[in-house]
Amino acid sequence: MSAEKAKPKAAPAKGGDKGKAPKAGKGPQSVAGERPAPPKDYSPRMIAHYNEKVVPALKNTFGYTNPMEIPHLVKITVNVGCGDATQNPRVVDSIVKELAMITGQKPAIAKARKSVSNFKLREGMPVGVFVTLRRHVMWEFLDRFISLTTPRMRDFRGLPDRGFDGRGNYTVGLREQIIFPEIDLDQVEKIRGMDITFVTTAKSDKESYELLKALGIPFRKREDKTAAAA
Repeated sequence: MSAEKAKPKAAPAKGGDKGKAPKAGKGPQSVAGERPAPPKDYSPRMIAHYNEKVVPALKNTFGYTNPMEIPHLVKITVNVGCGDATQNPRVVDSIVKELAMITGQKPAIAKARKSVSNFKLREGMPVGVFVTLRRHVMWEFLDRFISLTTPRMRDFRGLPDRGFDGRGNYTVGLREQIIFPEIDLDQVEKIRGMDITFVTTAKSDKESYELLKALGIPFRKREDKTAAAA
């Protein structure tokens, strides 16, 4: 017999693949620009601003007696259309990457529900990319939008106040995604616009306007709008 004894084979770990090193490429895939989850004790500064400044201002303006009556921001949706994806499917990947960098969250793809021959559109083809922001991610996006994004708009005089829908929601359209500081202009394939919708619990346009204005949304001054029309 050989002086060296053959080493016994290691017994397989119980429970299937437990104990094995994970294979490369497995597990959930993240999109470039998507931010990790914040710590449990983290609180965006916009929440403190809402509680300390906005709530008392709304109480003083509308005379709320029940705290549940005070309107608040529920979610923010960002939507980008991609009608040219029928000619170039890679357009969708580019929009998803940019929207993830802008919002810090993985976007979803909206697909056509039926075919339209005049637009060369077939059922199931992508027609848009959107993100729905809630909780901490929503407040962080709002903070960056007010503090960093709107000042980068050319000839900016304030956002128009015509985008209210009568149910407490406000939508504003942006012409260029390059106003967001997260976007690298050298890597932009095409200038694209987007719609941003602020969904609130307000029951009227006036309440929604006062809420968003108190949060810091830079609306265009009404006197400026009147002077421009004259």
